[in-house]
Parts: sequence; C-alpha cells; structure tokens
Amino acid sequence: MHRRHFLSATAVAVAAPLLPAADPKDAKMLPAIDTHQHLWDLTRLKLSWLKKGSEFDQSFTPKEYAAAIDGLNVVKSVYMEVDVVEEQQQQEADYVVELCESKKTTMVAAVVGGRPGGANFPAYLGKYKDSKYVKGVRQVLHADTTPSGYCLKDEFVKGVQLLGDLGMTFDFCMRPTDLGDVCKLLDKCPDTRCILDHCGNPQAGFTAKQFDQWKADLAEVAKRKNIMVKVSGIVANGWEKGKWKADDLAPAVNATIDTFGVNRCLYGGDWPVCTKAGTYKEWISALRQIIAGRPEADQKRILHDNAAKFYGI
Repeated sequence: MHRRHFLSATAVAVAAPLLPAADPKDAKMLPAIDTHQHLWDLTRLKLSWLKKGSEFDQSFTPKEYAAAIDGLNVVKSVYMEVDVVEEQQQQEADYVVELCESKKTTMVAAVVGGRPGGANFPAYLGKYKDSKYVKGVRQVLHADTTPSGYCLKDEFVKGVQLLGDLGMTFDFCMRPTDLGDVCKLLDKCPDTRCILDHCGNPQAGFTAKQFDQWKADLAEVAKRKNIMVKVSGIVANGWEKGKWKADDLAPAVNATIDTFGVNRCLYGGDWPVCTKAGTYKEWISALRQIIAGRPEADQKRILHDNAAKFYGI
C-alpha cells in the first residue's frame, strides 16, 4: 500500500490538535514524557500477537490516547512499535512519522519495529537513518516463538551494531529469565545505545527467590553503561484490576531506580497495554506516589528530563 493511501484514513487527518491539558488544580504535578506510547489502527495494520475478540481487538488512536492522559501533564510522547506483521513494518513507521510531523499530538519521536537479524534490515534502516523522528528499533523477544539466545545470533548482533553506527537505539523487551542475554548482546554492541523495557519484566507472582534473582540479573545489566531502563509496563505483568496499589509496585520500581540510578531511568506509560490492570491515570499516579519521597530534581529526571536528553526531544 502506498504511504499516501495508508495515511489518508489515519489519525493524521484529524483537524484539531489532540494535545492534553494539565490539571490546573494540581500545580505541583511534574511534567512527564511518555517514552512508551502504543497506537494501532486495525483498519490499516495487522498485529501479529492480537487475539480475535480480546480486550485489545480494537483500534487505539491518538484520540483515545489524548483522553487517557488528559489532565496528567504528559507533555510529549515517544511511540513504541506494536509488533505488526513483518510486511507492514514500513507502513507502521511511515504512519508514526506522519503523526510526528503533524504536530497535532503529543508524539514527537518513535521507536519503530524491525528485525535486526533480517537480510533486509540495512535497507529498511536506510529509509529512516536521517529521520528527525525515528530514534530506534525494537523487536519483541519474549514471544513464545522466540527462544532464549535468539538475540545473540551473528546476524542479529550485526543488526544491533548497525543501529549504533547510525546513531539509533535498540529496545530490549525480554523475559526476566533472559536478562543474561541482554548483558551478552550489550558486550558485543558497546557503541549502540540501548534501553531495557519494563524494568526487565518482573512479575506480580514472583516468589522472594525469583525477585532476588531478577534484582541480581538487573544489577548485571546495569553494569553496562550503554543501557538505560524504562520504568514502565510492570503493572500489566500479572496485577489484576482493582487488586493492587502503589505499595505493591514500589519494591520493583525502587529496586530498578536504585540499581540504574536516577540518571538512567525513563518513564513509560505502556498504554493501552497498561489497561489490563488499570487506567493510565492509576499507573502514572502510582509511580508519582512511589517516587514522591525522592528529591524533586530526581523526580523530574525520571519523568521528563532523562527522556528529553536521551532522545534529543
């Protein structure tokens, strides 16, 4: 499908801006940059993981996102790829670039889908290497069809190295038991800036032993200086709607921040996936509550400043 035709029916065509308004009643609400914003239009894209009839079997557009963040002082957002079928990755990328160019939403940058181990990866990257908006690539690595060690194959490593050569980033979305693979790939790609999504995916049902192992593995990842971490996504890792509170998430959030340090943590909303367990507001409010005891400058770094610096936005 031609890019122009693909975009014609998307949210780019919305006449009015979809920018959120901060709640004037909460003057102390610090601004946030959401580094993990999903969107999908099922009239145009096919998602490889989506189950027919599931809660996510519907379109999630800038209009719905704007409603979700209204009043929460989310001032900018970075799109995160949604694991479309491989043949539609360029359509997805073109879609989000056009959204960024429109200036009608919070979206100012994007991490697009890609297959670093694929033969066409260099040519695909070449289309966006000079883009103001495409900052990096992600391939989800925790799918049931993706075995442990997949990201350590020679061609995959070369693809991630190429990202570094082009000044682009790579996002890790991993099973918590595969954090050792993150360390090995980082060692092979020291010139590529990377991000670990969702705190390395600690789970709600972790035993004390599993939690301690996750913390130890996270610490090994943090020893590599070419990686940041997103404080994102954990609310969707097994927590049930109405059955969790900020204190339940605090151990994983605080362990992540303390392990990486406040200068290497980014905030991510993970909308609409976060709605498996609660609203966008419930997640960001819980995070703000968890970090409220830290110095305000550190809160600003986590919620906003680190993202602005890392992505150049």
